[in-house]
Amino acid sequence: MIVGQGVLLGQDRAVEAFASAWRSRRLHHGWLLTGPRGVGKASFARAAATRVLAEAAGPAFEQTGLETPDDHRIARLIAAGSHPDFRWLERLEKERGEGIARNISVKQVRELGEFLNLTPSLSQWRAIVIDSVDDLEASAANALLKMLEEPPANTLFFLVSHAPGRLLPTIRSRCRRLDFGKLDDDAMTSLLSLSLPGTNSSEIKRLAEFANGSIGRALGIAELDLAPLESEALAILRQGDPDNARRSKLASALGGKAAAERYAAFLELVPGLIAGEATGLAGDARGRALDAYAKARETALVAPRLSLDPAATIFQLGTILASVAPEPASR
Repeated sequence: MIVGQGVLLGQDRAVEAFASAWRSRRLHHGWLLTGPRGVGKASFARAAATRVLAEAAGPAFEQTGLETPDDHRIARLIAAGSHPDFRWLERLEKERGEGIARNISVKQVRELGEFLNLTPSLSQWRAIVIDSVDDLEASAANALLKMLEEPPANTLFFLVSHAPGRLLPTIRSRCRRLDFGKLDDDAMTSLLSLSLPGTNSSEIKRLAEFANGSIGRALGIAELDLAPLESEALAILRQGDPDNARRSKLASALGGKAAAERYAAFLELVPGLIAGEATGLAGDARGRALDAYAKARETALVAPRLSLDPAATIFQLGTILASVAPEPASR
């Protein structure tokens, strides 16, 4: 789900669950938004926070669900990043300008404590979005837990999580969970048409098929031209790579410095590609796919942290992909 032109598309159950709670004013203070990457969790969080803060501060408006008029003064403040009662936490750029920090720091979370000690400015309500809570370093997670244990009145926390099982159980237990599933074909087509005006219908369909229900993934594929790489990865996954030619081609395409963004995106793409394939398999084939998923996910997590050689990492991922193929491939 994304927010565009004042419209929310997809994830109707989550939208109605929160909208109903807000209408009744029986809101849990913590909302854990879980599901695959790129299906609209962060967009939902922004829309929900905007709706609450706009309706609480006025002027009044009539919109369904979690929609807020784009020209509402509160919506404009949030869009500009200048609403005094709203905070958005995410990983920051490194101080030396060498990319994005690995984690959300404890300093960032402690600054939330200072924010919460202030009296709200425009209404009685405040909202905080953490995208994603999976990125909190250990001390930051503990600092957040203390806030969730004793939340100030009329304060909402929206915690985006792609892997809730890795969170502190005590954080999970203090939140109401909303699950976000893959988007269906109609939602994907509508969202891609809105996001990529001028793109022909066959390309929209191809992107939707590749993205496996993730609008974020589809837009990433379009922006970085990942479709040819994904096609190559799927060929290895389904047909193997007995002469190493396919995995060598991928390693060559993604091993240089100029391909850094495509390399990072491909690392995130491969585990989901294997997971999607596993759903249609059974028996030994499914077992191989699940084993390959675990290995690919570990490789995708470790490679950036250890600054592993990109070409060697992509070749290794190719070997993992080939292990799923029906016939054993030479490694």
